[in-house]
Parts: sequence; C-alpha cells; structure tokens
Amino acid sequence: MKAFDGRNTYTMNPGDAVIARKNQLVRYTKYKENDLFEKIIITLDEPFLRRFQERHPVDVPVFANDDSFLLIEKTKFIHSFVHSLEPYYTGDLQIDDTFADLKREELLLILLKANPQLAGVFFNFSVPEKINLEAFMNRNFRFNISLERFAYLTGRSLSSFKRDFQKRFGTTPYHWLKKKRLDEAHFQLSNQHLKPTQVYLEVGFEDLSHFSFAFKQQFGKTPTEVAESQNTNR
Repeated sequence: MKAFDGRNTYTMNPGDAVIARKNQLVRYTKYKENDLFEKIIITLDEPFLRRFQERHPVDVPVFANDDSFLLIEKTKFIHSFVHSLEPYYTGDLQIDDTFADLKREELLLILLKANPQLAGVFFNFSVPEKINLEAFMNRNFRFNISLERFAYLTGRSLSSFKRDFQKRFGTTPYHWLKKKRLDEAHFQLSNQHLKPTQVYLEVGFEDLSHFSFAFKQQFGKTPTEVAESQNTNR
C-alpha cells in the first residue's frame, strides 16, 4: 500500500506495521497480491487513550517527527500480538467487544515498552493550532473534504477560515478550490499525458461527469479533447 499526505509518499509492504497519525489528510493506493489485500486496523480513540493514561500514567514527551505514518519495528511481540487476534474475531471480521479494549491495551503497552517516545503521539490531545493558511491549502487542495474539516485542520472556526481565506486569496474557498483543482487537472492531462479517468479523483473531484462539465466551462474543451490533443502532438 502507498499513501500520500500532500508532502510525502509512504510505502507499506506486506508484514509492515505502522501508526497512522490523527488529523492528517492522506490518500491511499492499495496493491493486491494474487487478487487479495488484507489488513488489520486497530483504532486508538481519545476516550480509550485517556482511560489507559489513568491506569498507566506515563511521561508525555514532545514528539518532534510530524510524519503522517510511523513505521513500527518488527518484533516478536508485534508478530505474536497480530496472530493472537485471530481467535477473537467474529464472522463479520470485527473483534468481539468483550475483548476489544483488552487487546488494544495490550498493543499499546507493547508499543510504549519498545519506544516510550510514542507517548508523545498517543497522548497528545491538543487540537490543531492556527497555521499558515496558504501553505496548507496549496499542499492539500487535492483532498476532497468539507470546508469545516479544512477549517479545523488549520486551527480555525469555519467563519474565521472563510474570512482569512478571503483576505489571503481574494476569493471564496469554493471558487479557489475549483480553479486550483481544474488547473492541476489540465497540467496532468497536458503535461503528464494522463487520461481523465486517471485524473479526476486525484485532483479532488468525486464524479467524472461533473469534473468534465466544470473543466469545459473553464477551458472551453473537455478533458478528453485536451488529453487527445496532447497525445496527437507527441
């Protein structure tokens, strides 16, 4: 599996274990082997982490690394833990609620024993601080999320996000995102010689027909026409 967070690309190979950080925008690409793709996801939500911290007080250091994914060292403890989950799963591949917290606690103890610095990741309950709006939006415009989510991740209320956005970009978030995504799509079609079906999701559109309509409105040509003209000129 590969993941992209707007800055870095992360590659996860079969057998890898990783921590996916909260409050990160990430796009995944999964690669099947023999038409199979299997993963185990264990969510360590804030209420669980707070209960854990009450039972197991730990120092919470500042964790300087801001990567979206942290690779976990492969140890016999992690290997054994993963295999220990199998008897607990029900027919719908969800772990039985009776044992879910016990297994999550076991995993967290294993991780903190191996690397106490991870406490700075798990027990950081702060909300995002107000950050540079222009840098964040230019890095993350491809992610199709709500304005409320953009606002939260930049450390703003929705109203202050819209106000700061208008001051910085001279337009509304909706119009800026639409133009930015279409400009990026045009670049990928004309310079990277990709097909419309390879582009529209990549730049933040959910629907191909809506993408094609908006693209023609802005450029006077359909995405297919732009792509075909570039292929002809090659």
